[in-house]
Amino acid sequence: MFFGGLCLLGMGNALAVKVKFLGLHPWEVLNVALFQQMGLTIGSWSIITGLFLVLITYIVDRKYISLGTFLNAMCVGVIMDFFLWSGLLPESSGTWTDYFILLAGILLAGIGGGLYVASNLGAGPRDGFMLIVSERTGISVSRARILVESIILIFGFLLGGPVFIATFIYTFIQSPVFQKSRMVFSGLLGKWVERRSVTRVIQK
Repeated sequence: MFFGGLCLLGMGNALAVKVKFLGLHPWEVLNVALFQQMGLTIGSWSIITGLFLVLITYIVDRKYISLGTFLNAMCVGVIMDFFLWSGLLPESSGTWTDYFILLAGILLAGIGGGLYVASNLGAGPRDGFMLIVSERTGISVSRARILVESIILIFGFLLGGPVFIATFIYTFIQSPVFQKSRMVFSGLLGKWVERRSVTRVIQK
């Protein structure tokens, strides 16, 4: 579940990057901006920013750090680069079909996020950082997310990252998909664990 979720998340982010002129999620705006300014790859910058957030979270409060946090930080960027350079994803056509590519990317990322969180192997580096900000400032997690992503968006925009209308509707689509998929996959995992427990009792 965890690695399947990371694969879907990386693929969804890569799909969105294919039509980046429509706008990206604030974190991807920053990663693309850093790629354009300094080179490397978009996935590499995803890894670098993720590990930087892990370091800050580790210094402030280690309880939000787990093996899953490191795996998330390291793997999503690699998966993104694979799909971006593999030729497996559709290219931008400059027509209305690009909106379907973007929507597919948002949905896949939302489902992937819900799937890996449901596996209970730890929050991602960005999620852990949001929890730190929420805890230290006393504001809600949702407000902490808005605050942090707004700052990241401004920084990415100033560096020349792709900001457009989709940037501002990401949360309204991806967040509900994430929440719903997390609930569904958590329920499925719970049922699977329950069945395994019953089977073991019967075998004994």
